[in-house]
Amino acid sequence: MRAQKFHGRYDPDGRICEAPGCEGAGEFRAPGMRSHGFDGPGEWRYFCLDHVREFNAGYDFFEGMSADEVVSAQSPTAGWQTETRAFRADAGVDGMPRWADFDDPLDAIGMRASEIKRAAAGRQEFSRFTPREREALNVMGLSAKSDRTKLRRRYSELVRRYHPDRNGGDRTHEGRLQKVVEAYQLLRKAQAFV
Repeated sequence: MRAQKFHGRYDPDGRICEAPGCEGAGEFRAPGMRSHGFDGPGEWRYFCLDHVREFNAGYDFFEGMSADEVVSAQSPTAGWQTETRAFRADAGVDGMPRWADFDDPLDAIGMRASEIKRAAAGRQEFSRFTPREREALNVMGLSAKSDRTKLRRRYSELVRRYHPDRNGGDRTHEGRLQKVVEAYQLLRKAQAFV
């Protein structure tokens, strides 16, 4: 692949320059009459290098805008209220902050940083447990701040919930009950609870 001398050059594929009377290849694109928007991408016009330079020299992005619209378009936060994927209501998955929930981008970034710190602190609390013990805590639905009393209370709650005698003989939860019993046996001997 040959390096392009000019950035923004497109393969003309037989397109000719749209400047009246020019027979050159239309290799450079310029905004057309319809800009991009809700209805999809806008239109492009294609020119040769000389005519795209001429077009760019006379192009005015702010043409037709009022003074307030020009100031708004030049604002550093222009487009912040635009709904993109990060602004949609379903963008806040997995506890991530949604950009649309904030008026200022720095507030959103600060919220994300505080969540990262909180998660790191949570991982540090779990560091006193072995990987198998962490998995057992997850099975039991306990946090790293739990003690033996919470462990026993949670164990009896889960046994009552999953035991077939408490479910009218229904044995569909036996696998889950077995995991709870194994997790409890491991955690009751854990050094982290001593």
